Amino acid sequence: MMIDTDAVGLLFDSLRADAVTSPDQLRELYPQPNPNSLRKETDRLTEEARALIGCSSLVFIGSADREGRADVTPRGGAAGFVSVLDEQTLVIPDATGNKRLDTMHNVLQTGRVGLLFLIPGRPTTLRVNGRACVSARPELLAQLTPVGKPPVTALVVHIEQVYPHCPKSLMRANAWRPEQWLPADAQPSSAEVTLAQLNLPGLTLDQVEEAEQESLRLRYE
Repeated sequence: MMIDTDAVGLLFDSLRADAVTSPDQLRELYPQPNPNSLRKETDRLTEEARALIGCSSLVFIGSADREGRADVTPRGGAAGFVSVLDEQTLVIPDATGNKRLDTMHNVLQTGRVGLLFLIPGRPTTLRVNGRACVSARPELLAQLTPVGKPPVTALVVHIEQVYPHCPKSLMRANAWRPEQWLPADAQPSSAEVTLAQLNLPGLTLDQVEEAEQESLRLRYE
């Protein structure tokens, strides 16, 4: 039976009607994991994991509010911009962004985050999950690697789970193979997506593109 994609607003509810609802039901669909994929999860950083974080210039932060509404946001900087204080504590400095503060608001509500560290050009990734808080302590901020301007706050993470993730997804995506990337004209530009999202009468694509260029020029302010 074909999925009725014309049922606007009802499609999710239709698919949820017979969705998987229990861990036992889910496990019936998959074989058991390789024991090593369970064993390699730890609650603290090894020297190798610490070195990997020191090489990472990009981390994705997953968080959720107390109602369970989830969010994922990227943070980038020079390699090593995330500071490792000890084997169970790391710190991510704040950087100038859209000032929505979605991640921080979520952390204030639930005190938890999930991190995914990436190294451009390499297939290695590292997942880190744990408790989190937002700190504005001056002596902490002073010892961090700033991303442009000095950070106003920092996200402090107490590590509960460290997991070196399989590189298959990046390899399947050809993430670091430019010859496999879509050409620029085969996809909507950032400005085109923003213009459609804003849906403001009189706003033009040229104006959005100019605003984006100015924002990128002042990316550290």
